[in-house]
Amino acid sequence: MKTGILYGVGVGPGDPELMTLKAVRLIRENEVIAVPGSDARETVAYRIAAQAVSELADKELVPVDMPMTHDRQKMESSHDQAAELLEGYLAQGKNVVFLTLGDPTIYSTYLYVQKRVAAHGFQTELVSGITSFCAAAARTGTSLVEWNEQLHVLPAVHKLGNGFDLPGNYVLMKSGKKMDQVKEMLRKSGREVVMVENCGMENEKIYHGVDEIPDSSGYYSLIIAKEGKK
Repeated sequence: MKTGILYGVGVGPGDPELMTLKAVRLIRENEVIAVPGSDARETVAYRIAAQAVSELADKELVPVDMPMTHDRQKMESSHDQAAELLEGYLAQGKNVVFLTLGDPTIYSTYLYVQKRVAAHGFQTELVSGITSFCAAAARTGTSLVEWNEQLHVLPAVHKLGNGFDLPGNYVLMKSGKKMDQVKEMLRKSGREVVMVENCGMENEKIYHGVDEIPDSSGYYSLIIAKEGKK
């Protein structure tokens, strides 16, 4: 019996109109849809996709609960369990479409699961989605790089100690929990700063300059910090 294919499908950053035609097609053509979270219909990825694909409401939804933790053992265990769960469907010959925010190649928990599934001999495929930082740049009318500029994409919560020691522009993701420290670094850097919170969603907020940024913000907060013009 032929086994199914696991598709890691990016649904974009929040605006359902930014979903790709391929993402929409795969959701429509396949019956098993996996979603990261304990309650599939309450996840951000599901809510985005449901606005673009009405058929999603009638699919078999598979919640894949992978709690965010820095405990390596717990993280590995949750990824193992997720892979085992999805492989059960693939072994039956069913394709699985796993919805993930933004693009599945950018800081996506899904990738840890795909590596396990692929290592067990199943076919997998990644489907690109619009990244949060590209969407945020477009939303604010900001260029990420021009001419020969460099772009550095960092998970700010893990990289605070490094400062801005490289030339070029920075994208800081996952900054919410340590925003006060991030703001202090940005202020010292003298960079031009814009932050978008919940890009493309109903509760989207845009902040221009470090002083506008609140000391605490949501998980989906993204900062673009550009070198000042000389």
